[in-house]
Amino acid sequence: MTYQIRSAAAIHDISGVGKCSLTVALPVLSVCGVETSVLPTAVLSTHTGGFEGFTYRELTEDLLPMARHWKQVGCEFGALYSGFLGSAAQIGIVEQIFQMFQDKKTLVFVDPVMGDNGKLYRTYTPEMADGMAGLCRAADVVVPNLTEASHLLGVPYREGPYSSGYVEDVLRRLCEMGPEMAVLTGVSLDREQVGTACLDGRTGEMRFFFRQRVEGLYHGTGDLFASALLGGLLNGMCLFEACEIATEFTWRCILSTRELSKDTRFGPKFEIHLPWLAARMERFRTTHLEEKQRP
Repeated sequence: MTYQIRSAAAIHDISGVGKCSLTVALPVLSVCGVETSVLPTAVLSTHTGGFEGFTYRELTEDLLPMARHWKQVGCEFGALYSGFLGSAAQIGIVEQIFQMFQDKKTLVFVDPVMGDNGKLYRTYTPEMADGMAGLCRAADVVVPNLTEASHLLGVPYREGPYSSGYVEDVLRRLCEMGPEMAVLTGVSLDREQVGTACLDGRTGEMRFFFRQRVEGLYHGTGDLFASALLGGLLNGMCLFEACEIATEFTWRCILSTRELSKDTRFGPKFEIHLPWLAARMERFRTTHLEEKQRP
């Protein structure tokens, strides 16, 4: 049975403590069977959520030289995956990197990491938030939360719960920007459940995936979700299959974090659920390879 190798370039920051961005994307994509190259946008001692006095060094001047060297040595990628960017200038640079490596088979996947709960992150300026809309227009898939979607669309942020019609309108407007598929995280239609909503703009089909709400703030779970979602897509899942598995994986990680963490600032307890994610990916690959090989 032949297994097709998938590959991705992850363009994110490195937070030394806090388990988010590249320290999440790399292991999650790896257990999904995706060979992952990393292009760091910034280096921080910790993430910015709840920590004071963190160090921060953006790597704008290094991005294009690193990407050009990758091109020189013959790197090719099945997906280009951008997340947290370290400066406004990096937005245009990442667009250039997309153009450098993109072909008809490359999936451009943008997680427009800008803020949460109605507020931008401390390192984000309004200029960066506005520029992110341009990057999303170049994407095939965008994965914002409701705060980020509001900034992308230029509308006021609204607290949940939301109506299904409101969520559908946001998803459709995101796809009208250019992406074929849009996924919203942090969606709730009532006070008891929270989850994701996704729209395949090619077919117009939309679906929700909910789990029981877990109270608290869990840094890094957006990166867990986006990375698992991309892993599913690169394994050949449709948008809805990948979104369902990513939602379940993230919820399991949140439950374990609530149970095992004294201080959730230090990141989600995702490592113990990587075998579950790997098994789900392997089961999907095996089933679909067998179907393709049937006479």
